[in-house]
Order: sequence, then C-alpha cells, then structure tokens
Amino acid sequence: MTRPDEFVALADFEPAARAAMDPAAFDYYAGGAGSEMTLAENQRAFDRIVLRPRMLVGATSVDLSTTVLNERLAWPVGLAPTAFNSLGHADGELGAARAAGPRGTLMCCSTIASYPLEDIAAVATGPLWFQLYVYRDREVTRDLVRRAEAAGYRGLVLTVDTPRLGRRERDVRNHFALPAHVRIRNLERYATAGATGWSGESSFTEYVHRFLDPSLTWESVEWVRSISRLPVLVKGILTAEDGALAYSHGASGVVVSNHGGRQLDGAIATIDALPEIVDAAAGRGPVLLDGGIRRGTDVLKALALGAAAVFIGRPYLWGLAAGGEHGVGRVLDLLRAELDLTMALAGCPSVASVTRALVRSQRSML
Repeated sequence: MTRPDEFVALADFEPAARAAMDPAAFDYYAGGAGSEMTLAENQRAFDRIVLRPRMLVGATSVDLSTTVLNERLAWPVGLAPTAFNSLGHADGELGAARAAGPRGTLMCCSTIASYPLEDIAAVATGPLWFQLYVYRDREVTRDLVRRAEAAGYRGLVLTVDTPRLGRRERDVRNHFALPAHVRIRNLERYATAGATGWSGESSFTEYVHRFLDPSLTWESVEWVRSISRLPVLVKGILTAEDGALAYSHGASGVVVSNHGGRQLDGAIATIDALPEIVDAAAGRGPVLLDGGIRRGTDVLKALALGAAAVFIGRPYLWGLAAGGEHGVGRVLDLLRAELDLTMALAGCPSVASVTRALVRSQRSML
C-alpha cells in the first residue's frame, strides 16, 4: 500500500482512506445529504473561477502568514470541526491537533469529538477553537463553554445550520451506528442517558433531534456571547442577510458553510455565497469559509473573494485514516506547498496582496 509520504496531492488520500476504513464509517465521512448535489457543487464551483495572475511583482518569497481575531497564523488554512475522528484512526482528534500545531495553524474541535476537549488541548501546541452545538439542556451547553475556556480554547464556533439533521442516505442504507470504542466523550460527565452516542437500534438523526435545540434564534447568539468571554463565530451562514444579522447580534466573525453538503441538499456552494457575505460583513469581523477546498488554488480563490482563512474537513480526515497524525501532517504540508507556489505564480507575494482583481467567474461560459 502506498504510504502518505509518497502521495503528491490531496486527492491521493481518499482512496487510501477508503481502503483503510470500515465502509460504513467511510461513507459517514464522505457522504452528503439527499442526492449529494451540494456536496459535489462545493468543489465544482471552484472550477468556475479562474485566476488572473500578475507578473513582475518581485515574488522572491511568499509570506503566507495572516491574523484572524488576533490569532497570528503561519498560513490561512485550519482544520474544520469534524465529528468522531477516531472512526478513521485511533489517533483521532489527538493526532489532528498534534499535526496542526507545528505547522502554524489552528484546529477547531467538534462538540461531537471522540476525545474529550481537555485531552485535545493537552496535546495541542497551536491555537484551538471549540465548535459548539446548543443542547436542549442549556446547562450542558454552559458547562461545555466553561470547560473550553478553562482548557485554553481561544474562540467559540457556534453551528447554526442543524435545527434538524439532513437526510444522509448513505448512512440510512448502511444502518450506520458508532462502534463501541467511539463515543461523544465530551458528554460523558453529564447524567443524560444516550447523550454519548447511539446504537444500531437508533440513528444519528434521532440523536440530533432528541438532544440538540431546534428552537435557536438570533437571540441565541447573544446568549452564547453572554456566557463566555471568548469571541463567538457563527458557522453555517450562506446569505448576506444572515451575515449582517450575525454581526448585529454580536458575532465576532462568521463561517460560510453548508456543513460540507450534509444538511440542505441544493444549497448554494460556499465559494459562490462568499462574496455577498463579505460585502455584508463590511469589515465588522472576519469571514471564513469551509467546503470544497482541495487545492492551493482553491485557497487562493477564497482569499481573493474575501475569506480571511479557510478550513479543510474531509481532506484531513482522509489523511488521518491513511496515516494517523503523520497523514494529517502530510495533507497540511502538501496544501501549504501548493498555496505557496500558487501565490508566487499568481503574483501575490503576501496574503495582504490578494484582492478580488485576481479572480474572474467563468459561469457564463459553461
């Protein structure tokens, strides 16, 4: 079997992950909602954007560093919050955190992680944000926030696109259930029956509908802000209207996301939604993006359209499944090298030099 060190692009990791994983677990990572139109569109939309490179800019070296919410990053790519990393490899979230830190980037840890948030923080050498679901039991939510603060997390990423779970047909066909060794470890300390996972007799859909609060409103953003001293970013924004509302209700930033195509099938691709949300933000805070990032050119296109940074999800999960911590590191190294080369060839010697003039949409030509 080919080792991660021999892979030359992020696309090489997915077949390796498929070979290494239980088929139902692989489908849980890989799948989207419904016909998976949005899942596919997240990547296709990048192909409709072309670069307009500039020449003779003196790009002897490229400065990839940037700052997001006062966090200095070596480059503008982070690890998105993804559930149950231990489905791919025993290293799980611990391996991902160990890989991210030395490479100068941040990791956003999921509420639904397979290691406790404190254990992840203990091995991390880079900045961590905590992705937050609001549970029906608000005291559980409040305590998760307290724990994240105490463990040294530097931001809260409130996910708002899950009043119900999208219908993920691969999981339905596979009767997907968590294996015995993978649980929602962050919830083990709370005396709530069934909150740490689900069995073959139930489903993730039932779990979400039983425990997560579907009644959230914009005032819920204000509530989360009121219980924490950390900056709060709102994740799941796809329209200018909601971007503006997020900032008006106290968000420090937003994450343009369609949940990796796993919620509303037919929703707009994140890169297509990005420009109007950046315009609506009007400089009030950073706009970040996840969904469909597979190449350094994708990162550059997102930066050109106004993203302060991007997150990758599935690519690092494939790296984790293929080679644990080392596999995640290899994914990040390849993507960083691609971004460095892409920016040099595009005539962008720094992140600050990237503007919308660098890109043009080819939608009308397709």
